[in-house]
Amino acid sequence: MARRRVAAKRDILPDPKYNDLMISRFINKIMVRGKKSTAESLVYGSLAIVQEKTGKDPMEIFQTALDNVKPAVETKSRRIGGANYQVPVEVKPARQMALAMRWIIGFARARSEKTMKEKLAGELLDAINSRGSSIKKKEDTHKMAAANKAFAHYRW
Repeated sequence: MARRRVAAKRDILPDPKYNDLMISRFINKIMVRGKKSTAESLVYGSLAIVQEKTGKDPMEIFQTALDNVKPAVETKSRRIGGANYQVPVEVKPARQMALAMRWIIGFARARSEKTMKEKLAGELLDAINSRGSSIKKKEDTHKMAAANKAFAHYRW
């Protein structure tokens, strides 16, 4: 980590179809080896599948899925007196979104459907209905923080 300056946050442009920054960030997180057009077609295709299955606006569905997966607290390791403690800390909003996107994408890639569009659509639908791997990851994170609440006074 840099000791002198904090790295500047780069501004990204909203995506061309929905004109939304969150979709644009999601596309950038899905992108592999700089293939942005492939990532865009994956996200737009999966949102179309979700819209077809639910009959609702895909932007609302996407936002609801992210809100359902966002963690409120997490644990960070802190070394005190030769012992490592898992200290529960609140998660900043930017990190909440980053974790939610990372979990949805990671667990979508691990699913068993045939195409990535179907995998991503399935994970988004599961996140909307509060089930699936990404929701389980959020619950596990919250349980870990609750179990280590005794070490909250070590917060820095």
